[in-house]
Amino acid sequence: MKPLDLGALRRVIADACPGNANDLVRRTLARHGLAAEGSGTAAENPLSALSRLREKPSTTPTARPIPGARFDARSFTCAAGGRDYLIYIPASAKDGATGLIMMLHGCTQTHADFAVGTGMNTLAEQHRLIVVYPQQSRGDNAQSCWNWFSPGDQRRGRGEPAILAGLATEIARSHDVPPSRTFVAGLSAGAAMAVILGETYADVFAAVGAHSGLPLGIARDVPSAFAAMAGSVGNAARRGDRRPTPTIIFQGSADHTVHGSNADRIAADIIAAGPEQTFLDRISDQTNGRGFVRETTTTSDGAMLLEYWKVEGLGHAWSGGEPGGSYTDPKGPNASAEMVRFFLNLGEESAGS
Repeated sequence: MKPLDLGALRRVIADACPGNANDLVRRTLARHGLAAEGSGTAAENPLSALSRLREKPSTTPTARPIPGARFDARSFTCAAGGRDYLIYIPASAKDGATGLIMMLHGCTQTHADFAVGTGMNTLAEQHRLIVVYPQQSRGDNAQSCWNWFSPGDQRRGRGEPAILAGLATEIARSHDVPPSRTFVAGLSAGAAMAVILGETYADVFAAVGAHSGLPLGIARDVPSAFAAMAGSVGNAARRGDRRPTPTIIFQGSADHTVHGSNADRIAADIIAAGPEQTFLDRISDQTNGRGFVRETTTTSDGAMLLEYWKVEGLGHAWSGGEPGGSYTDPKGPNASAEMVRFFLNLGEESAGS
């Protein structure tokens, strides 16, 4: 996103009253989408958070695989460009994988950090899933955000969508995973890019998981990106072929970085692109004392189209994530487990059709 001028920020801090410095930093970081609201980093002194932004992200896997599994750092290059990535190949997949999930981190995160925070590798072992974690380069975005707001990165055949789809295709082919079992999920900027991939590469990704994300085409530059994040959801690109990619959405009611109207718009776009007749089921429940509403939209023949989780009190953080990662809220519900369930159920529907 918009580069954060740390030097200017430090000069303002130096002129500020000591009692107001922390609030000033917190507001400034939040404006740039860098203030984590989950339990993993919300309590951190913002001055410490500011100093951490100057550190180079680690590219070393930090979630150790179990014996027999592999967690490797690799790189991918195609005509559109290249990115580094981590790939988790579970020990349980020695006789074949049941699917592939591409996980896209949020701003200021690394792929290794995201692997730890989402706990997806543990689920991969349970379900024989291969998980790939691409890393956005600082050279392409100073805050390591996927460029979901750039017109050149919102289309098929070019930019980051072409790179990420090419990476997923290469890994899926090498492990005999069909497109019907290839999925993509992300947080924040990563969720926005996951939505773009679901729209532009529906032949590569069978379903999308969007946590605290934004709809395709809602922004065309940095100013409109900030406006969208704040809840100014205007006209966005809509697909005309009426073949939506099934999507599961997680959105917190206390997310002050990406306004919840963006999740509503993602859901509305999916439904608008689907058949004229759909069925809505809504349940309210709670986990660990936290309430949530889950809405599921299915087609007339029972096929899943959309699952939308609205989580009370959740900020801009991965619901049910591990405290060892950034932007996580361990209280739940567990977004990773629910996304895996959603993805694999779709895979079973496809196999049975």
